[in-house]
Amino acid sequence: MAQSGWCRAPGVLITSGLGSCVGVAIYDPQAKVGGLAHVMLPDSQQARSTENRAKFADTALPDLVEKLEELGARRHRLVVKIAGGAQMFSFSKNDERFSVGRRNVEATKRVLGELGLRITGEDTGGNHGRTMIFTTSDGQVLIKTIGHGEKVL
Repeated sequence: MAQSGWCRAPGVLITSGLGSCVGVAIYDPQAKVGGLAHVMLPDSQQARSTENRAKFADTALPDLVEKLEELGARRHRLVVKIAGGAQMFSFSKNDERFSVGRRNVEATKRVLGELGLRITGEDTGGNHGRTMIFTTSDGQVLIKTIGHGEKVL
């Protein structure tokens, strides 16, 4: 959780335990470089400690794009796939503070839009956790979900 990784092909990046967190796979199909972020919270401006920039959508995603560009990616070629953002627990009150999954997805989409990036695959919401397996040789993202099977984005 709250980490990012990147590599050139052939490589596989995996993040598991995506409940309310959002996994973000970013890929340049020509340069064959990709990165995967496990975003835990939507906004660093609301946090007491921002030391771990990979924890927040507003800092993790620009940092990851910058790293991919250092590896030879070009922003106009980047494609993005996201997963997670579930509502893992039921609450009797309809309190916005408990909608972390939905807020993470909204923040992720907002930041990606600000970066000029388009989402080409998505598996978000629901009430179940996910594992995300990203293959940098072809950009495929496999989503594994207990009780809900597998899906390729």
